[in-house]
Amino acid sequence: MLKGSGGRDFLPRPQILVERQEPKTARLTATGTRTRHLLVPRPYPRKLSIVIPMYNEESAIPMLRAAVDAFLKELQADGEVILVNDGSSDSTIELILDWALEDQRIKIIQLSRNFGHQMAATAGLDYASGDAVVLIDADLQDPLPVIHRMIERYCEGYDVAYGQRQKRSGETVFKRATAWMFYRIMKVLVDQELPVDSGDFRLMSRRCLEGLRQMRETHRFLRGMTAWVGYPQAAVRYSREPRAAGETKYPLRKMLAFAWTAATSFSTVPLRITFHLGLLVGAFSVEEAVRSILSHVFGWFTVTGWSSLMVVITGIGSALLVSVGILGEYVGRLYEQVKERPIYLVTDTYNIESRLAAGVKSEARSHPAR
Repeated sequence: MLKGSGGRDFLPRPQILVERQEPKTARLTATGTRTRHLLVPRPYPRKLSIVIPMYNEESAIPMLRAAVDAFLKELQADGEVILVNDGSSDSTIELILDWALEDQRIKIIQLSRNFGHQMAATAGLDYASGDAVVLIDADLQDPLPVIHRMIERYCEGYDVAYGQRQKRSGETVFKRATAWMFYRIMKVLVDQELPVDSGDFRLMSRRCLEGLRQMRETHRFLRGMTAWVGYPQAAVRYSREPRAAGETKYPLRKMLAFAWTAATSFSTVPLRITFHLGLLVGAFSVEEAVRSILSHVFGWFTVTGWSSLMVVITGIGSALLVSVGILGEYVGRLYEQVKERPIYLVTDTYNIESRLAAGVKSEARSHPAR
């Protein structure tokens, strides 16, 4: 609080920064289309929620537990850790239950089956009660100490502080290359505002989370949805560590499937591509017509009608099949969405208060909280 003339108190004017980019990047890329926000500093969060989706992570749990315990000791606020067991087939649930019995800050959500990483993450976000919420994976590739830097950005007034990878240790050249292509393709297909080299590791304010929780799509792409809700966002750059234990849950096949889900559930670009493909095939047909006319005029040797007929038929047939296939993907996703099935089902919760569980309106629960 500052003193003005006449002894009156007034608040300092908040900073004005460009959304979603570090200041240096913003000066390079700002074109008048980015939203500008009043960046008002806020106090350190009174409570921090850490959401960790888990699927067959038994080998990583001992190291995860040690890292989380060390981080909570450093935290200058109350903390809760929400572990979402996404239908694991190993001893994950037994290990995290032992952890929760010894520490009331460890909360468990047991899903009825394997719904997938994005659905499990959604379940954890729905149950989070902190002023700020962090989403992170269980493999410790994203170091927990980076959260302290995210909290600094939160206190500066940013509503989203997302981790942006500068270096990826312990990964093959092929893995790094495919990851690099994945983020650039997603930026083109999904959203120009989607930050590159950024996964689901991020901190969100309560007001941003409440906006995100209103989006109940069946096919989910959380990092794109977080970009869509807006609010001031900033990158926190860090070096990604090797996986602590176990194996990746996103091999190339799943990464491609995830990219396709993101593109078709969050963008109409594939439909536009089919339109341009149709124009291309039409132009090719015109070229074939011109070539046939010139062949007759100048007496060029041709097998009458054969090549042009086959090329045009196969070209048009291919374009039609691709277009119908992409359109069918959209129709199929509409069909699944209009059924309005719950995104996930919860069989049990541990260390979660009944009033909090009752506040989760959208999803079904089959057992009381414990």
